[in-house]
Amino acid sequence: MRFNTPSKGFTLIELVIGIVVFSVAMTMVFSVIVPRAEQSVDPIYQVRAAKLASALMSEISSKAYDENSNPSLAQGPCGSSTNPLACTVSLGPEEGAAARNLFDDVDDYDGFTIDGLLLNDNSAKYADLYANYQLSVSVDYDGNYDGTADTATNAKLITVTVTMPNNEQVSFASYRGNY
Repeated sequence: MRFNTPSKGFTLIELVIGIVVFSVAMTMVFSVIVPRAEQSVDPIYQVRAAKLASALMSEISSKAYDENSNPSLAQGPCGSSTNPLACTVSLGPEEGAAARNLFDDVDDYDGFTIDGLLLNDNSAKYADLYANYQLSVSVDYDGNYDGTADTATNAKLITVTVTMPNNEQVSFASYRGNY
């Protein structure tokens, strides 16, 4: 006597259902993993942006406060009792000082931008790390330290904005006093 024994294996319907369930599960897993992988590079971008902004901010801060302030002559800050010359009204590079190596005071950097960044000629080995970063600088008088431009000439607000390769922007700000 012969009994019908069930065959071993899967039917076509079982295979199709299995593939559909597996596909749904993989879609859910990848929808969680892929955004996380994209975000994992953000801290690297942010650290590099901070390094770039810090280097440029240090360069700017090392310059004289104003065209009419000359610390080497010990004449004091512009507009003071020891230096009757008023601080410059218009910010930005002086006539003929459009090149970065000719910037001699803080406000010469107003409107300065760097694309496809190299901070100096010796940093060619870092060109790939910072190739898609962009920097822009704005300098404004802000004598009351409230973050908005005004006419009081006793302090300048220096803002360095870094655009990272993912097109996010990070701004770094510092004050430079007239001393």
